[in-house]
Amino acid sequence: MIQPTQTTKIPMIIDCDPGHDDAIALVVAARHADLIGVTTVAGNAPIAATTRNAQIVLDLLGSKVPVHRGAERPLVAEAKHAAYVHGESGLDGADLPEPSRGPVSHDAVGYIIDTCRTTEGIWLVPTGPLTNIALALRLAPDLAGKIAGISLMGGGTFGNRSAVAEFNIWADPEAAAMVFEYGGPLIMAGLDVTHRLQATPERITKIRQLPGTLANVLADLFDFFSHVYVARHDNMLGGAVHDPCAVLALTHPDLFERRSSHVVVETSGVYSRGMTIIDQRGLIERLKPNCDVLCSVDADAAFDVIIEAISHFSK
Repeated sequence: MIQPTQTTKIPMIIDCDPGHDDAIALVVAARHADLIGVTTVAGNAPIAATTRNAQIVLDLLGSKVPVHRGAERPLVAEAKHAAYVHGESGLDGADLPEPSRGPVSHDAVGYIIDTCRTTEGIWLVPTGPLTNIALALRLAPDLAGKIAGISLMGGGTFGNRSAVAEFNIWADPEAAAMVFEYGGPLIMAGLDVTHRLQATPERITKIRQLPGTLANVLADLFDFFSHVYVARHDNMLGGAVHDPCAVLALTHPDLFERRSSHVVVETSGVYSRGMTIIDQRGLIERLKPNCDVLCSVDADAAFDVIIEAISHFSK
């Protein structure tokens, strides 16, 4: 359905809630995409923390890309965070510097709208709850025809916050439902693929062996993140590095296998709220696909891209 090109760097806005894996998504985007801006949303941690963390990561990269603070809560539900995975700061596990500056604005939604209207063909890459993206699409319906598409991390055929719901979708299912219905190109990096990209001890060692501050900080963050994952799962060797998959799906599409499917979000089920329902039926009358669902990844090659990106910025 979607065939991104690598002839030029793909322009993108990262909408994130850092979060250990969001930090890696920023590293990969700064290296391999035309990273135009970063917007933040409450998710893994409250909005003040996620905004602070985004700026710290960009500082470590030497990047002057602007950060715009966004939604502090979901559209309908109360905010629920993920300190049980990422720690109270959202980036526990490393000695982080103070950010060099605060956000450029507290209007991430306005920034998304204005930027995508003045520069058509930008990819929106949300790696947290989809609140900012949904608000932008609702306030500016013309945006759907101006952006190149949306590549998101979220969803899957199984869950991590409930039996069937992945955290980003579960955190704001009403927003997610709006995004999946927006009508333009859409890529979903769900748990089926992101759980295959793990920060194993061997991969963390490769990062720690790199010179420079960034590599040392990220190795520490990976150690914390992976310890949490291994302790909380039956059969994982390291933390699932979810969010870079949404970036790599655009910058390195050959790393993935994908399937065009119709996907909807459950917003009202007692046990299934936040579930992404992927139509995998073989029936001819199944609904028309609205999403490219990533279903497998060359994990070794993908992590090599991550390591190279870290090496590029680590001085």
